[in-house]
Amino acid sequence: MFLKDKTAYIFLILATLFWSGNFIVRKAASLFEIPPFTLNFYRWTFAWLILAPFTLQEVLRKKNYILENIKLILILGIIIVTIVFLKFGRSIYIPLINKVKGKETVESRIENIQENVWDRLENDLGIAGYKMDYPKEIILTAFKEEKILQVYSKDYTGIKLIKEYPFTAFSGELGPKLKEGDRQIPEGVYKVEYLNPNSSYYLSIKVSYPNKFDKSKTEFTNLSEMGGDIFIHGKSATIGCIPIGDEAIEEVFLLTQKAINNNVKVIISPRDFRINPDYPKIEGIEWENELYDIINKELKTLPNNVYN
Repeated sequence: MFLKDKTAYIFLILATLFWSGNFIVRKAASLFEIPPFTLNFYRWTFAWLILAPFTLQEVLRKKNYILENIKLILILGIIIVTIVFLKFGRSIYIPLINKVKGKETVESRIENIQENVWDRLENDLGIAGYKMDYPKEIILTAFKEEKILQVYSKDYTGIKLIKEYPFTAFSGELGPKLKEGDRQIPEGVYKVEYLNPNSSYYLSIKVSYPNKFDKSKTEFTNLSEMGGDIFIHGKSATIGCIPIGDEAIEEVFLLTQKAINNNVKVIISPRDFRINPDYPKIEGIEWENELYDIINKELKTLPNNVYN
């Protein structure tokens, strides 16, 4: 038998456990919405802790060889860590790079655009009941078929439409985003993660795709394969995001910043189910009705406004 050494049996069992455990980890990640960078760190740390006792004896036996090649080992380790960090750690290093380069901050952008934006929004805000200030809570709602983004305010008097903005470009088709590179705009109920004042598309608002529902339905063990970096942004070009032009993004950017402390909700729907209640049929999945029930429930809380 080629597996005479007990260690070989142990490694075979461990490999099987790690492989099957990936499915458990994926479910846990979907429940707790663990970011890909953090998830991979936990995986590698856990694997190292489990395998270290089996490799320690061999490491000690070859310590002279390791010491002779320590520089090469360290260089390879640094390269691997750097590649992983660059892929999964953008939310950490991009703000630091912008700060070092002296780029715009959210505060400096707001200061620069606030006066002009208020002049443009004053009438719309006044109609919604905001005479002197911005709403402290808003909801962003995007309809893919209608190619419209609506901004609602929410306070003790209820939910009111402030303004709506047409998409300036569109990619993909009706149906949720399933994987990296499919050009799809996601569909679901999300939240704003952060504001980017130095976007390649002028200004942008990060949407929290994938959410818990998306993760629970994916076939990928590695959640990064689902894609990400979904934004509402300026300009008029997109691959899976929501562009609304520069003047419009100034207004939505400022409204979002004023309400950012109250978890800005983002609803992205294939169509406005308040007007057309028919759910689109999506090839390749069997759970679209479950998704659209969730979206429809959220839309029913909003007033049924007619498009301009």
